[in-house]
Amino acid sequence: MPHVTHYLPELQEPELTYIQSLVGRFTHEQMQIFSAAYRHRRKDPQTVLLAAIIGLVAIPGFQRFWLGEVGVGLLFLFTWGALLVGSICDLVQYRTLALLHNQKVAREIATSMQMQLARERQPSIRPATVY
Repeated sequence: MPHVTHYLPELQEPELTYIQSLVGRFTHEQMQIFSAAYRHRRKDPQTVLLAAIIGLVAIPGFQRFWLGEVGVGLLFLFTWGALLVGSICDLVQYRTLALLHNQKVAREIATSMQMQLARERQPSIRPATVY
């Protein structure tokens, strides 16, 4: 059972615990694939903070667009950050926004890897030949 910190040393709690629970039974090779994909799609909390500041002072909803939440981003854009209240809340809760996004990404990657592994393990079914 590989430990996540060997592959993703940049993770902090509670993200580290969540990822460990997802990939606890992965092999070394699977963990390498997961960590490469996760590192590519993961959002760093400090970058989310920067996006929230931009969302507050320049482009309302920028942080939500950047996190892939287009609906909320449009709402913030057209309501001036829900009258700045939503933008200020995002600024205060930037770590939670990053954690929720990263958990969603980790689940998607782990699920797709598990489905791929299940497909590879299924025996190929060939139709019987009729004589």
